[in-house]
Amino acid sequence: MSTAVRRAGYARGDTISRMTATRPAPARVPAASVGWRMRPLTRKVMLIVHIVSAGAWLGIDLMVGVLVFTGRLAPDPVVAGLGYQALGLFLLWPLLVAALATLVSGIVMGLGTKYGLLRHWWVVTKLAITLVLATLIVIALAPGLGAAIEHGRQLAAGVPAEQITAGVDDLIYPALVAPSALLITYLLSVIKPWGRIRRV
Repeated sequence: MSTAVRRAGYARGDTISRMTATRPAPARVPAASVGWRMRPLTRKVMLIVHIVSAGAWLGIDLMVGVLVFTGRLAPDPVVAGLGYQALGLFLLWPLLVAALATLVSGIVMGLGTKYGLLRHWWVVTKLAITLVLATLIVIALAPGLGAAIEHGRQLAAGVPAEQITAGVDDLIYPALVAPSALLITYLLSVIKPWGRIRRV
């Protein structure tokens, strides 16, 4: 090989090396802008927890409705009294646990998936409904359960309903509102309406 050919080859190689060296590297998106993402297995586990807890919450709320309407409409005062007593004695803690599990798993799912917690209107709406319902269990439903137990005991003992001072009329509202609101959150999860929240 002649000296001229070798020099030409070296020159081409040197030019390619310089072009390669000066070519800018592709920009990388900082990890902080992407946010935390759950691993696939973790996401599946949290999704199962969320679905099961939300389903349990709806089931318990429906049971609340059954017991409330049993207490209000049953012709036998003993049956009506047992309905109110069961409502007060057995449903608070399962209901609260299901609500908290739904809320916590939903927050984790929002933070660890592409939907985010405050990026889409349907997620924010669903979170707000869940927070309100979970709060109402503590501040609205729980304080009235003691009166429900006492009302049920007096009914079962044969005391006429109009003579019982422990009121249970307010229990009709959680029996109707909570299942309806939970069904709305289920529809939001499926339909995913309204798009993303625009940043100002």
